[in-house]
Amino acid sequence: MRHDHLKRELDLILLLTQNRLMTTEDICRKVGISRRSFYYYIEFFEQAGFKVEKHGYKYCIDRSSKFFTTLFDLIQFTEDEALLMRQLINDAGADSMRLRNLHAKLDHFYDFKILEDERLQRRTARMRTTLYEAIKMHRMVVINGYSSPNSHTTRDRIVEPFLFMNNNKDIRCYEPASGSNKTFRLSRMSDVTLMEDEWHFESHHRKAYTDIFSFTGEKTMRITMIMGQLSHNVMLEEYPESAACFARQDDSHWLFKTDVCSYLGIGRFVLGLYDDITVKGDDGFKEYLSNKISAWSKQLA
Repeated sequence: MRHDHLKRELDLILLLTQNRLMTTEDICRKVGISRRSFYYYIEFFEQAGFKVEKHGYKYCIDRSSKFFTTLFDLIQFTEDEALLMRQLINDAGADSMRLRNLHAKLDHFYDFKILEDERLQRRTARMRTTLYEAIKMHRMVVINGYSSPNSHTTRDRIVEPFLFMNNNKDIRCYEPASGSNKTFRLSRMSDVTLMEDEWHFESHHRKAYTDIFSFTGEKTMRITMIMGQLSHNVMLEEYPESAACFARQDDSHWLFKTDVCSYLGIGRFVLGLYDDITVKGDDGFKEYLSNKISAWSKQLA
């Protein structure tokens, strides 16, 4: 039936609009069409004004195609309008079913973790949105004019962004030129340009972790200690997020376990309250403390 053909065409448009991972063969199998029919549809879509992109064996329809932009202009809110509506709902308390439903719909269509930070300048908000799109579509970007305090340079960096960090203030990327994963701060960027190139080094992407002492790294070490009343209280006062790391042993002792990215932060804490702490592990941390104490002893001799 003709309706069946129309449904397949609509399903194919929807699939191509969001596709970044499926090959031509996968798409044909999912929609239930032959390769010949697929290429026929692609030719028809291009004639109809859709922007069809090909990346290797993958096809997709650019969302900037005139059909979509015209449709979005009619039914979609701008980001500023969506932010305003969400703020009004929050101010109203969202205590009615209608308001809760509207709130849920807005959250479904807009990623407010990226868009709603009103403190960001418009330039930074635009860069975050571009990086968000790059992650979603597995695309590379050019970080324009990045100011690096380590190398004392300001230059463009071509990277594969894959993870937002630090409340979306930092972006974790793989940099092909250096062959390493790096964390870039949005505040040090002049701009971000989305590239046509897809990721080539996804297998090299490594997440970074931030411990309770604000140290960041790709690997973590498990620290285990017994703390007395004083060290327990000081830890909670200085690092409130450490509360989840404690298990009470008796009236005056707590078992403390946490993962750290560096021995520096936890080492400073332990050396300052060494007589109220018993270190159980790991062995690397014990050796780190031993070396610190030995070096300090030589300075005092």
